[in-house]
Amino acid sequence: MMDGSGGFDAARKRVLVIGAGPGGLATAMLLRAAGAEVTLLEKEEQPGGRTGAIRRDGFTFDIGPTFFLYPEIPREIFATCGYDFDAEVELVKLDPMYRLQFDDGRMIDATADVERLTAQVAKIDARDARNVAGYLEANRAKFEAFRPILQRPFASLRDLAQPDMLKALPKFRPWSTVDGELHRWFRNPDVRVAFSFQSKYLGMSPFKCPSLFTIIAHVEYGFGVWHPKGGCNAITAAMARVARRMGVDIRLSEQVERLKVEGRRAVGAVTAKGDYDADAVVMNADFAHAMTTLVPDAARKRWTDKRIASKSYSCSTFMLYLGIEGTLPDMQHHTIAFSGDYQRNVAEIDAGKAPLDPTIYVQNASRTDPTLAPEGHSALYVLAPVGNLTGGEDWTALAPAYREKILDRVSRLAGRDIRPMIRTEIMYTPDDWRSKLSVYNGATFNLAHNLGQMLHYRPRNRFEDIDGVYLTGGGTHPGSGLPTIFESARIASKLCAEDMGLPGAGAMTTTLPMEAAE
Repeated sequence: MMDGSGGFDAARKRVLVIGAGPGGLATAMLLRAAGAEVTLLEKEEQPGGRTGAIRRDGFTFDIGPTFFLYPEIPREIFATCGYDFDAEVELVKLDPMYRLQFDDGRMIDATADVERLTAQVAKIDARDARNVAGYLEANRAKFEAFRPILQRPFASLRDLAQPDMLKALPKFRPWSTVDGELHRWFRNPDVRVAFSFQSKYLGMSPFKCPSLFTIIAHVEYGFGVWHPKGGCNAITAAMARVARRMGVDIRLSEQVERLKVEGRRAVGAVTAKGDYDADAVVMNADFAHAMTTLVPDAARKRWTDKRIASKSYSCSTFMLYLGIEGTLPDMQHHTIAFSGDYQRNVAEIDAGKAPLDPTIYVQNASRTDPTLAPEGHSALYVLAPVGNLTGGEDWTALAPAYREKILDRVSRLAGRDIRPMIRTEIMYTPDDWRSKLSVYNGATFNLAHNLGQMLHYRPRNRFEDIDGVYLTGGGTHPGSGLPTIFESARIASKLCAEDMGLPGAGAMTTTLPMEAAE
């Protein structure tokens, strides 16, 4: 491996991590703690990947994730590495967690206080409100049953026959969808939407997303929704900071051009700046994009270009990052404003189209965190789920009119036209996700989470096609979203450490102590 500052100890195992997203950073930290020499290559000027920041004119915007859930996992990762997560990242617990705004003006201010939440739901449907506490308790039990399952690798069908998996399956109800599961509890379609929109964290429709993922509601209501001061990008910035303290060699603005493969084994990577040798390679780049661009098709037996192209992918997003003059005190930190016809909206997204009447999400984080904008100003993050690039939309032609449509929706929420308030603006379309952040098909949430693309059917953390390659990130097991990406990092790093016989492999953990979730 090329020399960094002073060179590496030749007796140590050398790991190359490709991509400084949250999964790559966590894996780098854990493998360094286990005793490996770690070099991390990142094509951008800053670490973070989709969990990085856009900074312009004094405003800071998260690129991707803005909801921070279940901080127990990064706490555990930092502790394994000898650091205190809460000393590195300042968290603010939100209450209400978010506002759900219906097209006719009704709203729910979601809160982890079950009594208050029940009262909020009663404004929509009094009979359904009586089932709120029972629904949340059922999902707590489902979460506890599946948490250890989602914290371990799945290498074959045999893993489905483990005793805890067989015991948990009745709670999974694999024949049902998120919306189907909610029908057991709530008759009102708007109440079901209020407890199922979280499937969009996976880029999926609640009418297709497996019922397992109602557990996301428990992650929110059981553990809270948090805002890291500075945005979610502060988490990856802290990870990069700690990784460097630990001795990880992070090299920015260095794009990997190809993986070096000898026979069936990866032995390093090549960039424009150098040739890197390694005993193991961890890939944190977008799985489908990385495999089809960095690894020859002939080197992949199972995950060929043809098979990757045949898979189902998540939706994409249309984004506006708006720096505005003034404040919007009546707009919550997080607001989800539903389409007037939610089912049609979802169907249009599934068809790869730009919805005529989009559901939008607006983050007005400046009401909680004044560091994100100049004094007297606000940083607004606006997201509309749209079809990915397989739908054939011409976003170059469509984007200007779609921007106006979205600004109309935001202005309705704000109670005034926000256009005169805009001082800086960045727009992302599905084309931009593909071209700027190397996201396959512009599918912001990676491979879809249907039953045929979960557990052992998803790309495995110990990559089955090439020895010495380990996968982390939303495109691999257990899936997308920050908590599951952190879990993928713990799984991949433990497998890699054990395979290489690292001295600290035995001290690594992929499960949280039960009391951490109480």
